[in-house]
Amino acid sequence: MAEPKKRKVESECNTFQKRRECEYFFKEFKGKCVCLICTETVAVMKEYKYNVRCHYETKHQAYASYTGAEREQKGKQMVAVLQGQQQYFICAQKVQEKATIASYEVAQLIARHGKPFSDGDLIKQCALKKCKTSTTSACPEVQWCDALKTCQPTLHCNSLIKLVLLIFYSIALDENFGVTEELLDLKSLKGTTTDMDVFEAVSDSIDKMGLKWDKLCGVTTDGAPAMAGAHKGVASMMCSKVKETGGEAFKMHCIAHQEALCAKTVNLGDVMNKVVKTVNIIQTRGLYHREFQAFLSDVDAEYGDLLYHSDVHWLSRGAVLKRFCSLRTEIDQFLKEKDRPLHELNDPLWLADLTFLVDLTDHLTTLNKSLQGKEQTAYPQANLSAKKGKYVSVITCLETEFRQRFRDFSVIEKEIKLVTPFLVDPEEVEENLPLELIKIQCDDCLKNHHQQLSLPEFYRGLEKEKFPLMRRHVKKMISLFGSTYICEQTFSLLTLNKSRLRTKMTDSHLHNILRISTTKFTPDLPAILRSKAQQHCSP
Repeated sequence: MAEPKKRKVESECNTFQKRRECEYFFKEFKGKCVCLICTETVAVMKEYKYNVRCHYETKHQAYASYTGAEREQKGKQMVAVLQGQQQYFICAQKVQEKATIASYEVAQLIARHGKPFSDGDLIKQCALKKCKTSTTSACPEVQWCDALKTCQPTLHCNSLIKLVLLIFYSIALDENFGVTEELLDLKSLKGTTTDMDVFEAVSDSIDKMGLKWDKLCGVTTDGAPAMAGAHKGVASMMCSKVKETGGEAFKMHCIAHQEALCAKTVNLGDVMNKVVKTVNIIQTRGLYHREFQAFLSDVDAEYGDLLYHSDVHWLSRGAVLKRFCSLRTEIDQFLKEKDRPLHELNDPLWLADLTFLVDLTDHLTTLNKSLQGKEQTAYPQANLSAKKGKYVSVITCLETEFRQRFRDFSVIEKEIKLVTPFLVDPEEVEENLPLELIKIQCDDCLKNHHQQLSLPEFYRGLEKEKFPLMRRHVKKMISLFGSTYICEQTFSLLTLNKSRLRTKMTDSHLHNILRISTTKFTPDLPAILRSKAQQHCSP
């Protein structure tokens, strides 16, 4: 025998009827029937026994004296009062939400700029002072909000980092050839830093993030012995690990470092030595320096001072030479007045060497700066050419050095060239790619698109069904990062934040700050806010 169905009172006549607003002074709010007189709620929206009518006749019989238009007007007044009360709480919640979001944004700015956490107090005081001296109603929540204090910014940073990690993995695998370069993880090595220690730390991060080893297509290092060893280096160990899983990874030396080493080979006798010596004569003597600056100001020179040169900051060489060459007339005149003339400034051959070195170092500096930065997919080629004469040997030596330093790329030269399909002979391509390559080369429309669009945009427009192999190959090539720029950037930020004035800085603090300051992602602050139980504002 089937069991009798249980009665569900909440499903019977639970639709609120508009007439109850005036008849019994009730209003529906968030699925509940609320009394407009005492703001109590009834369990079920039914008119009889223990419900709307019973509540009204039992507790508010005195309101029966209101009839007709007067009763209707009274009902509207009560509805307006209830809505005003609810709106007050809604506005208060919005104020709290805005204040909390402001605190997150301030915490993010503090982390991005490497400022001490205590700067949050200063920011709050500035905001309060601004509101007191200007239109207070423009931002009333700031007066009551203590969230800007950011006394515990690590909590904010952790929330931002969790969101960044969730976004990173989905974007890195998109189908639109979008290049995303982000830090996967940060590890603190407190003991030894051998190649095995570094490899285990990297492996742990890759496994923790759930990434597949066979998808790793390239490893770029800075050339340190522990990183770039032929057999036991981290790069070799990672490539072996990828090979064991059925993939193939290339190992490369950071191209920005290689270009810098090539630039150091440029040497024209004593040109640089004479320049550095002359700069030091003027800059290291306080009286000379002040007089030289005043002299440049009087003659309305292009620059107001010379620049120091340091071999450590090798990029400064081009700027030092360029500034010296521009001020050579003023320098010559000033040194003659001090009875310390530089005779080479009147030698046409030496000046020719100087101007050549200025042009060459300026070009190399520009090239290196273009190699810096994140998400680079193509680089300008260094077309170093010169007329026949004295400087041919210098150019030849520099070209040889470039070829030697960048020989790592010869291993994948064919694969790289294939990314530009209209410059490759299909007969030189292996496997099943020639057929797709011929289709691309024979399509005039695609040829026009290739000339007008960037490589990612061009391949984004290729049909997946017709060119699956070409799209897969280009994705792999574009995923190769030839520079360790993001690591260099992170190290600079590390030294900026980890100073002797911030002794309470922990590994957790540094981890959160570095992740926020190096990522390009913008956190979804409203989503973080919704994950919190409640927000607090101070009076």
